[in-house]
Amino acid sequence: MKKIYLKLFILILTASVAFADGGVRNGTGAASQLLIPVGARGIAMSGSSVAGSSGLEALYWNPANLSIDGGTNVMFSNMSYIADIGVTYFGVSTSLEGFGSIALTLKSLSIGDINVTTVDNPDGNGQSFKPSFITLGLTFSRMLSDRISVGLTVNYISEKLDLVSTNGVAFNFGVTYRNLANINGFNLAMVLKNFGPQMRYDGSGMYIAATPSSLERGEAFYKRDAAAFDLPSTLEIGLSYTYNFNSSNSFQLDGTYQNSNYYADEYKVGLEYSLNNMFFVRGGYLFTPSFSDNTDYNIYGLTAGLGIKYDLGGTLLKVDYAFRQTKFFNNNHVFAIQFGF
Repeated sequence: MKKIYLKLFILILTASVAFADGGVRNGTGAASQLLIPVGARGIAMSGSSVAGSSGLEALYWNPANLSIDGGTNVMFSNMSYIADIGVTYFGVSTSLEGFGSIALTLKSLSIGDINVTTVDNPDGNGQSFKPSFITLGLTFSRMLSDRISVGLTVNYISEKLDLVSTNGVAFNFGVTYRNLANINGFNLAMVLKNFGPQMRYDGSGMYIAATPSSLERGEAFYKRDAAAFDLPSTLEIGLSYTYNFNSSNSFQLDGTYQNSNYYADEYKVGLEYSLNNMFFVRGGYLFTPSFSDNTDYNIYGLTAGLGIKYDLGGTLLKVDYAFRQTKFFNNNHVFAIQFGF
């Protein structure tokens, strides 16, 4: 059985050879909404919680960690993102005895109305449209043993911009090994994210009125074919270690390496201090060594956050807040609330 587990890790690790040099493809990935994180705890730790997250909050970071927490959970999160964009997230999960854990999530971007501009009306022609970006996810996770968990998420992607739209499917697969080398609190995790077919925009907005110079006929409508783009796939490898000073105080250190097919390699570090497993203080930072000479490529800086967990007599309440420093735009603020039954 241990050989099977080892093969799972090797399979994910060797998949990194399929990734191109991400730094030369910045801004070319489709469905960039998949890269917007959700959940205040993980964001407060700079996205380093691939190995150290658990339950419903872990879905964006690693679907394998969903099954670590049992019961039924409901989560709602809202983030003030860059350029006045709001990100709303809702998730619900439950564990089924003898089967595993399943979850359903919905992420939606609130962009607001955008004025329609033309060549003759560069300031707007009086019309407007509201973009729609939605990601609907279905996750299955299962504990294969007391240490190994696996998870798979299928995301349905929907994007609409005025008269053009596109739909797609993306897959996330994760594996987590807990108490690695028989060290309590030491976890290893690997995740492949956003794998799926290319996406291409289509719709009536792709038609344009033109007069061909090589033909003797008047103006007619012609359809422009949009290019197809790959999903922003990533390979992430994470480590996590939790140290208990005593029954009241504990400390968790998370680290994650991320390799992308669209961006430079990233290194993420996060810390969490817990008091009585009730009050939490968090912080993190993200490094991009390839961009050390030009820090404008990475607009995010320090992250921090607070959390509280309280038992309401059979219902576990979690409230979390995260702050993410951002260049050129307003800083990000994230609020999340979760109920466990």
